[in-house]
Amino acid sequence: MKINCCWLYAINKYGYPPSIQDTHRVLGEMAALGFNAVELEGVREENLRAVYAARADLRLRCNDLGLRMMNFCPVLPDLFSPEAAKRKAALDLFRLAAEAAVYFDAPTVQVDSYAAPVEYVKHRPYADAVEFKRQFDVRIPDGFSWQRTWDTLVETVRACAAIAGGAGLRLCLEPRVGELVSNTDALLRLIEHVNNPIFGAVLDTGHLHAQKEILPLSVEKLGPRIFYVHASDNDSRDNEHLAPGRGTVDWEAVIAGLKRQGFDGYIGIDIGGVPDLDAQYREGYAYIRAIIERVGGGTA
Repeated sequence: MKINCCWLYAINKYGYPPSIQDTHRVLGEMAALGFNAVELEGVREENLRAVYAARADLRLRCNDLGLRMMNFCPVLPDLFSPEAAKRKAALDLFRLAAEAAVYFDAPTVQVDSYAAPVEYVKHRPYADAVEFKRQFDVRIPDGFSWQRTWDTLVETVRACAAIAGGAGLRLCLEPRVGELVSNTDALLRLIEHVNNPIFGAVLDTGHLHAQKEILPLSVEKLGPRIFYVHASDNDSRDNEHLAPGRGTVDWEAVIAGLKRQGFDGYIGIDIGGVPDLDAQYREGYAYIRAIIERVGGGTA
């Protein structure tokens, strides 16, 4: 198992999304924290195209810093829009993202499932960035169909998997509180319906723990379909992303389970919404590294 820095660090330091100038800056800060691998996002069309245009400079920056780009995540909510034209445009952008992931030599490209197409009374999930302690009040509009929404989700993820597979990548998706896929069993159902071995899971401990999941059991359910792990902690009452060890996640059991399942990929330190960001990233890195070494998972 290996450890990387998640893009939530950049978002908390420089906003959503960081400018290209700040992206260069934050890569240096990630390296200074001790990481040798990072993920990167392209947020909607404008930022994704900016990242793509700057890809040569960003790859050079990573090379100079000794950083590996291990995951690329395009943030494209229209992938699952009820409107076919919007989905088509978003898929075209996803193709661009897959090309960027290949250029960065990242083995995975990521999608999220985003908010359901219903009416949100106050707060729409992650309208701006990852949010914690939110209550999502909804009204179901006339004409809404869960089956149609699910079919759209499956069809689009199948299309993304085909694009990723054609580029030599694996595709991963993380369950997040308040989204179409918010728990382990919803993701398992999606994996079964998509029916493509290159599609798998981001095991996001912060979101799943807030969903009252028994995380070692989630590891057993997802097994070899876990492609990547986002590591954060909370008390299971909301989806805070604290340093591992500051909440009630059973990290020994989670990492021992990952080892038992043969997981040898990246565990991303995924902390945000805290006042002492750098200190918690260092703390979380050291905490996870110590447990990996203790269970014999190896680090690099």
